[in-house]
Amino acid sequence: MAACDFNDCYSKATLVSRLSPNGYLVSSGKKAYSFREAYKRFNYCKDCHDNLMKEAWNRVRSSGSKNDDHIAPTAV
Repeated sequence: MAACDFNDCYSKATLVSRLSPNGYLVSSGKKAYSFREAYKRFNYCKDCHDNLMKEAWNRVRSSGSKNDDHIAPTAV
């Protein structure tokens, strides 16, 4: 499998995810008929993916401002 896509990590990737290294979904730019076609895929090692998921869930659960420019990960 490929190397981890997370910033400055050179470990062997073991997981494929739709979350970008910034913790958001990134459009594939294709005319998509499914979630799988709509978003790019990224490769991560287990540690980087676990940290990325923690950050994403902390952002979703935080009581801070929800007025940023990013759409919800489930908005398709």
